[in-house]
Amino acid sequence: MTLDQSLSVAVITMMMALFVWGRLRYDVVAALALLAALALGLVPTKDAFKGFSDDIVIIVGSALVVSAAVARSGIIERALSHVAPFVRSTQMQISLLVFSVAVMSAIIKNIGALAMMLPIAYQLARKGGKSPSIFLMPMAFASLLGGIVTLVGTSPNIIVARVREELTGRPFEMFDFAPVGLGLALAGCLFLCVGYRLLPRDRQGAASLEQALDISDYVTEVQVPQRSALAGKTISELKALAEGEVDVVAILRSKTRLSAPFPDASLRPGDILLLRGEPKALERVVAQGGLQLDADQRPTHSKGALDQITVSEAIVGPVSLLTGRSVGEIELHERYRVNLLAVSRSGERFRERLRNITLRTGDVVVLQGDETILPERMRELGLMPLAERALTLGSARRGWVTGAILLATVIAIAFNLVPVSVAFFAAAALLVTFRAISPRDAYDSIEWPILVMLAALIPVSDTLRSTGTTDLLAGWLASVGMHLPGWGAVALILVSAMAVTPFLNNAATVLVMAPIGASFAKSLGYSPDAFLMAVAIGAACDFLTPIGHQCNTLVMGPGGYRFGDYARLGAPLSLLVILLGVPLIMLVWPLR
Repeated sequence: MTLDQSLSVAVITMMMALFVWGRLRYDVVAALALLAALALGLVPTKDAFKGFSDDIVIIVGSALVVSAAVARSGIIERALSHVAPFVRSTQMQISLLVFSVAVMSAIIKNIGALAMMLPIAYQLARKGGKSPSIFLMPMAFASLLGGIVTLVGTSPNIIVARVREELTGRPFEMFDFAPVGLGLALAGCLFLCVGYRLLPRDRQGAASLEQALDISDYVTEVQVPQRSALAGKTISELKALAEGEVDVVAILRSKTRLSAPFPDASLRPGDILLLRGEPKALERVVAQGGLQLDADQRPTHSKGALDQITVSEAIVGPVSLLTGRSVGEIELHERYRVNLLAVSRSGERFRERLRNITLRTGDVVVLQGDETILPERMRELGLMPLAERALTLGSARRGWVTGAILLATVIAIAFNLVPVSVAFFAAAALLVTFRAISPRDAYDSIEWPILVMLAALIPVSDTLRSTGTTDLLAGWLASVGMHLPGWGAVALILVSAMAVTPFLNNAATVLVMAPIGASFAKSLGYSPDAFLMAVAIGAACDFLTPIGHQCNTLVMGPGGYRFGDYARLGAPLSLLVILLGVPLIMLVWPLR
């Protein structure tokens, strides 16, 4: 081993040790590794930041924006709303969540699919009085399994496709991963639907911001339009749509007020309803019932402006201009271009219209306004903002736009009409342009530390190739593999990739292991396809630790998991992937 090879291995080893140590953030560790490689002369100065221009960084960042827009649109929530009432048992709920996440992860990036489904898991846990921990780890593992089905499901597949293109001139296509990935995903998800019982029962996740705020008695005002799905329906049907989480406080019809109306009272077009519930439940009823917020008839931003309206919660302070007055008195919209969407006052049920409620110190209000001016208006009004949490009440839902753009993106990638990076970047740009997501929310949805880590690791991991270390390691593996049958050599690469991933990150594992696997196959006289596929699967299937994949990390805090909890469910799942993955790879991708 030459000096440069020794230094390259040392940098990678130290980087892995720092990842395991966990005292420094992973993006900081990657940056330090890049600086060390530069200082040692392993990475030329001109190549230091080539990772930031890599297609992988564009794909990951754009995919996160697309995922955030899909989550905001409510498409997934509406699709599952027809099924959720029929799944009452824990096993049926886990089956629904696991298979839903797996299917979505095959279409969009797995971390985005998982993030979109987490609120539904929290909702099911809250309604059933269960800890979210029983759902979250199986969902995270299902997202990894679903990600291996298609090219765009997970970063390792994209990287492996690029390595194959460099070796053979042709990358893996969109569904080349499907024959192996579908078998593994189906078997793995079936195991998770039963294996969740291996998880400890006493884990309690960290309290969410919504639980800490615990504001569940907002009152808002809506109108029943002519085309509303609830026009002609009864109050009991409205409550069924809200799954019992919204009450109808009053119906205002012409000059008639029906306070505490009976469940069989009908809803007519033009009725004004006072609804009481927590923001997410209210927003769900408004969106699915085709209701119209009173504030929607009073625009707060310039027509055609790209910046969208935003929604914020605040407390009425003792010196607020709203204290002792109603928003109608101070002409909140006319003077401040701000709308009052909802009001909450502990222990009191409002029965008058929002504009007529006399506000008091301590009332919690939900305000809607142009995102460029709302913070300043809140200061002028003497309101104290609550800790920021995601609110969609009063935000425009453009589900059909999001669905159309997502479908077009998948078709463009599936038929290889444009490169993956161009397809996702175009999707993100169009979603912002058509206001499916605001520019601010788009930037907020991007996990910048992940992008920095990925961009820094690309030149660092490339030092193994540039110094000849990959060929050396491949030679060592070949000396072991030459005594093994073909299936044993594939298994060796698969297990090696799975062993490295918990310490290095899945994308970095592929950058390191894919060239080794290709060189290993060449030295044994085999086609590289089976070995590259083994690397992709091994790198994508980290079920043993919370640090090898961001999906595992994402659920650690909310699920209250400990480091060792992952192996309790992940070890048998990893064994299943190895035992089933090797014969599937051999069947679909012959060695010669």
